[in-house]
Amino acid sequence: QEQLVESGGGLVQAGGSLRLSCAASGRTFSNYAMGWFRQAPGKERDFVAAISWSGGSTYYADSVKGRFTISRDNAKNTGYLQMNSLKPEDTAVYYCAAARTVVKVTTTPGYWGQGTQVTVSS
Repeated sequence: QEQLVESGGGLVQAGGSLRLSCAASGRTFSNYAMGWFRQAPGKERDFVAAISWSGGSTYYADSVKGRFTISRDNAKNTGYLQMNSLKPEDTAVYYCAAARTVVKVTTTPGYWGQGTQVTVSS
């Protein structure tokens, strides 16, 4: 089975909200930093947000600051991305990722989920 599995994507109107989840099957999830990336059709996969293993440090791409919130629940082996005030430009496949450190998760993640589609209509 997949080590990271995203869910929660869908179709929403501009200005709406979605909450993505990333379920980890590994028992050591709490020891890993995790993050979110997105890839729109014809575009490169871009960094969105990252969070340290403890949840004490978070990082966001400028394009989502103030609108998206990354969080995690280590007891549930699950990470989240709360997306508010969604724009059509946010339309993409969203992937969760994990790595040993928060620096690595923003650059070269060791693990990837399969992705979940987010579509924002105007």
